[in-house]
Amino acid sequence: MKVKVLFMPDWSYHPLKKLMLDKLSPKTSREFIHKSMSTIASIPGGRGLIGFLGHMKPPQEFKKEMNQTTFPSPIGLSGHIDPHLSGINAFQELGFGFIEIGPIVLKEPKVQREPRRENSHILFSDQQEKAPLKRVIKKLTSLDIQIPVFARIDAQVKETEWDIIVQHLTPFVDAFIGSSQQFNSFLEHKVSLERPIYISCSSDEIEMGELLQHPCIGGIVVNAPHQNVGGYWNEVSNANEYLTETVKQVKSLHPELTVITSGGVETPDDACALVRAGADFLILTEGYVKSGPGLPKRIYERLLYEEFLPIKKQNWYWSFLFGLSILIGGMIALYFAFTSIILPYDESFIGLTRDDILLVNPLILSFMSHDRMALAGTMISGGILYIQLARHGIKNDMHWARVAFHSAAIVGFIGILLSIGYGYFDWLHGLFWLILLPIYFLSFREGKTILGAPYSRHGKNDKAWLFGLYGQLMFVIVGFLITAGGIVISTIGISKVFVSTDLSFLCMSPQMLDRISTNLIPVIAHDRAGFGSALVSVGLMVLMLALWGFRKGESWIWNTLAIGALPAFISGIGTHIYIGYTTFIHLLPVYFLMILYLFGLVFSYPFLKKK
Repeated sequence: MKVKVLFMPDWSYHPLKKLMLDKLSPKTSREFIHKSMSTIASIPGGRGLIGFLGHMKPPQEFKKEMNQTTFPSPIGLSGHIDPHLSGINAFQELGFGFIEIGPIVLKEPKVQREPRRENSHILFSDQQEKAPLKRVIKKLTSLDIQIPVFARIDAQVKETEWDIIVQHLTPFVDAFIGSSQQFNSFLEHKVSLERPIYISCSSDEIEMGELLQHPCIGGIVVNAPHQNVGGYWNEVSNANEYLTETVKQVKSLHPELTVITSGGVETPDDACALVRAGADFLILTEGYVKSGPGLPKRIYERLLYEEFLPIKKQNWYWSFLFGLSILIGGMIALYFAFTSIILPYDESFIGLTRDDILLVNPLILSFMSHDRMALAGTMISGGILYIQLARHGIKNDMHWARVAFHSAAIVGFIGILLSIGYGYFDWLHGLFWLILLPIYFLSFREGKTILGAPYSRHGKNDKAWLFGLYGQLMFVIVGFLITAGGIVISTIGISKVFVSTDLSFLCMSPQMLDRISTNLIPVIAHDRAGFGSALVSVGLMVLMLALWGFRKGESWIWNTLAIGALPAFISGIGTHIYIGYTTFIHLLPVYFLMILYLFGLVFSYPFLKKK
């Protein structure tokens, strides 16, 4: 079974995991991934991490009510994907509105055959894995499941076993799914049940008959047509077309009947076709495994685009002004880094003039210049990113852009505390943040009403989309590494200040620098910590742009990453060349990031830039 990284975002699912987990047996691969993800979801902050990586929570527009049950969305996941319920704790964080469990039996069968993989298809055995009642109850009682659960009872279960299963599961589930054969045999005689029953049937065996009159029947589940090969089965290639036509026919005759489809969805366009035909709920099966865990999110974005909802324009000018201020501040800092390097209040604190330091060791000023140039370039990049998030995200009511903007800004404000961690307060730096603070406050206030969900017209799993995932992966890595690098540099700045290559360049030890002036190292430490905190802010914005902003035709995302990263890269490499500090091992992280950045631009261009 080609069940791999069902919990991972598509940018890791397709580029990274396909080759790794295909080496394992299907069941081993599936259980390893499901159990790992459930473990993450169970630890404090685990669900938040999953939500941060995928941003998959269904938009409020898709909340539905059915049979006194609230569904966050109409998209569910089939029990065939997780027959052992080992991943159920994590699936509710992946954008699903409900989960199907099963097929459920009273006792575990002695003979169960695992699914197998053949080319790009998942083949389920006629004697497939089933979920025994005891295991199901144990799972449901031990987990905090916050979305509706449908229990699919195995088609071979007889009336006595059915009654026992229903009796024990009723407190834990919201509905049951039974076969049409079971309905015809004994379910139609049931007078009342606490939970609704949905009758599962194939597209060629639907008979409304008694269904519409029966008080316990909540609707039908129409399964995608299957083909059988040597004791195994899988969906036919044109399953979506069959389902669409079936749903249209049923809805035309019985518009009030709740219709749930199971299978036949591999792309957002497939889901849209079923929704347009009248399907009330969709259960994803094999197509979810082929397409990847981002499929529910992509379906929501495609359905929102179908609604043609007008964009609610939001106030964004204070946010734009905040980014512009950062940009201008970076340019001013760059000017000083290229000219005087240190300012009069720096000289006063150190107790030496610029000329005095040049006489002692001119490399000291060069080294300070390299930190201040790098900080200036990072500030310019940050300003560009803030401006773009304001112009294209906040202005267009994109909630994810607001989160990215303010997360990075708050981290930047906190960073000023790091810059004084070694005992030196740069009053000009402090004044700059003091001016920014009221601008940011107004920016934060104007963004409180920004709650919009993104939408996308892209509905296919084409080559541009696949290459875009590779580009997205590159930028996710870049954002993560920049953030991690900023944390490391800030930590060094408030602790030992120098790395070994710094001292080799200076040809001096910290003790020698202390003998020149005991206040010299605190000034250098202040620069390092400030540069590090600026890197963290920029890294977070790059990371969140990559995680949440990649959609077909969103050219502003590509432009933002292409232009926004350049000042930081140019200053990061250029300043070292300018002062002669070109130690390969010291610059290796920047070279590596530059390569990832270029590959990311190339891979994502067809997806983001081409209409």
